[in-house]
Amino acid sequence: MMSCVIFGAGKISRGFIGHLLYLSGIDFTFVEKFDSLVELINERKEYTVNILGNQDKNCVVKNAKALGFSDKEAISKAIAEADAVFDAVGGKNLGEIVPFLTAGIEEKAKRGGYLNIVTCENWKQPANILKEGIAESISEDAREYFENNVGITEAVIMRSAIESDKELLAIDPLVVNVQDYWELPVDSSRLKGDLPAIKGLKLISEFTGFLERKFYTYNAANGTTSYVGALLGYEKIADAAHDERILKILDGVYMETAQALSLKHNFPLEEQLAFTLTSKKKLQDYTIVDFIERNARDPLRKLGPDDRLVGSARLVDSYGIKPENLSIAIASAIYYKNENDEFANELGRMRREHGVDYILENVCKIDPQGNIAKLVKEKIDMLKKEGYINE
Repeated sequence: MMSCVIFGAGKISRGFIGHLLYLSGIDFTFVEKFDSLVELINERKEYTVNILGNQDKNCVVKNAKALGFSDKEAISKAIAEADAVFDAVGGKNLGEIVPFLTAGIEEKAKRGGYLNIVTCENWKQPANILKEGIAESISEDAREYFENNVGITEAVIMRSAIESDKELLAIDPLVVNVQDYWELPVDSSRLKGDLPAIKGLKLISEFTGFLERKFYTYNAANGTTSYVGALLGYEKIADAAHDERILKILDGVYMETAQALSLKHNFPLEEQLAFTLTSKKKLQDYTIVDFIERNARDPLRKLGPDDRLVGSARLVDSYGIKPENLSIAIASAIYYKNENDEFANELGRMRREHGVDYILENVCKIDPQGNIAKLVKEKIDMLKKEGYINE
């Protein structure tokens, strides 16, 4: 029987990767940092995946099991016996799993065969982070096997997983509510051998274009809706995405990124604009009860030079397109407030003590006197005049 290892046992791991593997008849084991979650999975041995808006597809995933980080030998053995390894631990935590992957690969090298590691992270170049980390620490005995037989590649996660309410959690503390989306796009160019036959698996050879298309469409739109929505006092994404004021900005963002992506990757503008409709449909889906607070969390990272807003604006600007609407989104993010978010509090402190130019230069990493920065400051003035920003 085929088997896989999944690092992380959070909502995406349970509600997407584990769900697809279960439906594909593939045995899998979670590897999880938090012992309480490990114990809960091993105690209950099953959990429910609710498909939002399509309850006929709800599923109980059975025979669930997990290993804790203290089970080092068992983790190495599981990796050595696996046909593939997945991770969904959060990009900033990738370094923590490198020692486990390294030890597992060294054990796998004794047995032979291929092994593919598929990153499922909303993070920049997660496969490279793992590959470089493993390369630095792998034993010389296993190095040739690692270089020739281990593929480290990336997937794009386009299914949303939403926190369940207290009533559902009381019945099943592992329950996950997920979007009715089933494709798992994976970069095929970095595979060694084959992945198991997984339901929804979509192998893509021209992955960079696909990844950028998703990131600069879905993530930019999500950031725009979240930060402008926060200024307007919304709590839920779907509610904000129906506000005509936000929709006007959102449609502008879609057009700006679509034009740039069309030019960069040489595909028809009409095709990209059609793709934007799938993003808007997801944002406006009332069955996906997703909160702005969750999506706007950590604005310091999301205002980074390569992230969803500034990265999109830089892409658009590089093709001679004025990022008017993206600049509104960036301006909104700079003024995002949430007293329960330490990063939003730090952003507020920077803004009050050092000013917007400081944030543009040190967080966004753009020239405070450059084209994008000037636009952002113009939009800040506009949002203040219109009463969106009160400070």
